[in-house]
Amino acid sequence: EVQLVESGGNLVQPGGSLRLSCTASGFTFSSSHVSWVRQAPGNRLEWVSIITSGGGTVYADSVKGRFIVSRDNAQNTVYLQMNSLKSEDTAMYYCAAETGTSVGTGFNYWGQGAQVTVSS
Repeated sequence: EVQLVESGGNLVQPGGSLRLSCTASGFTFSSSHVSWVRQAPGNRLEWVSIITSGGGTVYADSVKGRFIVSRDNAQNTVYLQMNSLKSEDTAMYYCAAETGTSVGTGFNYWGQGAQVTVSS
């Protein structure tokens, strides 16, 4: 069974930090590119970050300098470390995997989502 299981969502105060995890099973994780995508209520999906199979990373301007994406292929896990959190970061966060050779082919698998709420 193909799965992307997310964990780590929580309520956090502005300026705080949180780490999300995305653990994969049922496909070749090490050759996959993994993005983080988020959606706030009433908003469209917003792409946040990607880490390629080779470990390269790209970030949306809204999170650049605050978020860090990493991967541990031995654990089939991608992480999103979120620092200096703002209320604007409040959203449901999803990990999504691309299994094709090239980036930009579209997401093949999605995680179930992790709720991040930034509030005092």
